[in-house]
Amino acid sequence: MTRRLLILAAFLALAAVPLAVAGEVPSGSSEPPPGSTQPPPPAPEPGPPPGPGVFIPDGVTIESLPVGGLTVEQAREVVAAMFNQRLLLVHGRMSWNVTPQRLGATAHIDGALTRALAAPPGSDVNLVVSVRGQDTRDFVAKLDRRIARAPKDARLKLFRLKPRIVPDRWGLRVDRNATVAEIVHALRNHERGPLRVEVSPLKPNVTEASLRGRPAIVIRRDSKKLFIYRGEKPWRTFGVATGQPSYPTPVGNFAIVVMQRNPWWYPPASDWAKGADPIPPGPGNPLGTRWMGLSAPLVGIHGTPDPASIGYSASHGCIRMRIPEAEWVFDHVKVGTPVFIVPA
Repeated sequence: MTRRLLILAAFLALAAVPLAVAGEVPSGSSEPPPGSTQPPPPAPEPGPPPGPGVFIPDGVTIESLPVGGLTVEQAREVVAAMFNQRLLLVHGRMSWNVTPQRLGATAHIDGALTRALAAPPGSDVNLVVSVRGQDTRDFVAKLDRRIARAPKDARLKLFRLKPRIVPDRWGLRVDRNATVAEIVHALRNHERGPLRVEVSPLKPNVTEASLRGRPAIVIRRDSKKLFIYRGEKPWRTFGVATGQPSYPTPVGNFAIVVMQRNPWWYPPASDWAKGADPIPPGPGNPLGTRWMGLSAPLVGIHGTPDPASIGYSASHGCIRMRIPEAEWVFDHVKVGTPVFIVPA
């Protein structure tokens, strides 16, 4: 009996060994047993977003600016310093150093840094710049007001009793559209100049060359002489009659404003003509056959049927000429011809 009990005990001990190897989990192991329904361990929590301690990969550049090996904050300062450099605009001897912000530019630095962090070593990352066009146009409009000048026509000026030509001057204006386009291109491509302001010339209506052959009249009132010039060159001289002491011919710079062939004479609103009737064209017309009215009120150059008055102060303010000579002058002048009347 005792022997049978010993054999049974030994058998049970040997049978227990494979059960332990097949069904138990070894101490310290995280693996569940085969076929087990035990849930897997939780996934690790994601890390914090890149912060000041995150470095940009070596060899990476932003718009060719080396930022590799720098922290994000260091790279941000370097890129911002590059972008904030002023744009230099020049015109002649004038220049303007302008911040990109004043021109409406904004650099998207955070986007460039994000791309730089993910870029492989040796990559060059672009820095996107947006430009608010209205700000750029407003600045260029101020440039135009500073630079622009109106053209000046050439003109005749009396100097020592003779006409002299005052030269013309070309004007200037800023080509606003072209200048805005140049500025926007420079800002988006990170160029800082010097950038020349685009300008367009403005031609005067009357040039110095065009005045050289134009007629001009100088009347020396006291000398009773009418001189006609072609530009600055003397052309012809005529004797005239000028105004009486009580109706003097006015002195000053005038121009011919009206020209009439075979004019009517209409009595002016003056005491000396009170009660007079209009006189039609003809031999007795006091204006002769030609009338060249001046910008001086009620004053003109005209022929006279009374040639004996030439050389005297005989008129009521007008400049009288012999009829054939008045016709010659009429044929060689036009509306706008300058007339200088001096007391000499």
